[in-house]
Amino acid sequence: MSSLFDSISKLKNLLDANCKIEKVQPAVFASDAEVNIVIVTLSCPDGKTQTIKAYRDEAQALREFIKHVAS
Repeated sequence: MSSLFDSISKLKNLLDANCKIEKVQPAVFASDAEVNIVIVTLSCPDGKTQTIKAYRDEAQALREFIKHVAS
């Protein structure tokens, strides 16, 4: 991937800050079907909940990134 999508950069930063992925919609491992939107919900050590939304190509790239991080 030559350029990094904003959603992936934000997710990397939140994971580096010890935030944990709570939920991914639609579920990453449930299907490899093409999706138009991905919503990631994270909980952070400060008690705040963060949400990242990605659309179309960015959504597909974000799902792939999460698959690699989780494996």
